[in-house]
Amino acid sequence: MSQRLKTVYETEIVPKLMGKFKYKNKHQVPRIEKIVINRGIGEASQNTKIVDFSLQEITMITGQKGFVTRSKKSIAGFKLREDMPVGVCVTLRNDYMYGFLDRFVNLALPRIRDFQGINAKSLDKQGNYTIGLEEQLMFPEVEYEKIDKVRGMDISIITTSGTKLEGYTLLKEFGMPFKNYEIFEKM
Repeated sequence: MSQRLKTVYETEIVPKLMGKFKYKNKHQVPRIEKIVINRGIGEASQNTKIVDFSLQEITMITGQKGFVTRSKKSIAGFKLREDMPVGVCVTLRNDYMYGFLDRFVNLALPRIRDFQGINAKSLDKQGNYTIGLEEQLMFPEVEYEKIDKVRGMDISIITTSGTKLEGYTLLKEFGMPFKNYEIFEKM
């Protein structure tokens, strides 16, 4: 099943970006390559059930099973040994990526309390966007009664664009609600 945002990208966004940036070939048009969702779990070294809860939540939110990230070396100050679980990560591509982006933009972001838009300054030089969320309750798949603790996560949207302006324009066409877009509108 093809995702709605994928068909919107192919039919509407590609022609708009080709006209705006004067691309000669449709393969030059920037696209979203992958979305990486990451959650660091500091207290997982003392309680391994936290890793299981986080893995279930990330799987429920994304529709794809994640994996446990482990420490690379021992750090005595953090009571951390080598190869202990420290987080959960999942990488979304293709239909999973477009489905997650659609739910994130249209369902999850508007559910944030006092939401006025996301910061456009979080784009890096290559046009990739990273946002940190403080809680998982904004996703409709997560039920308040079933969580053990409110935890945040980082979401990175990796694009093939070469500049900030191209990345901003691509994400804006996908419906990302940027609040301080004046810096890009002048370009």
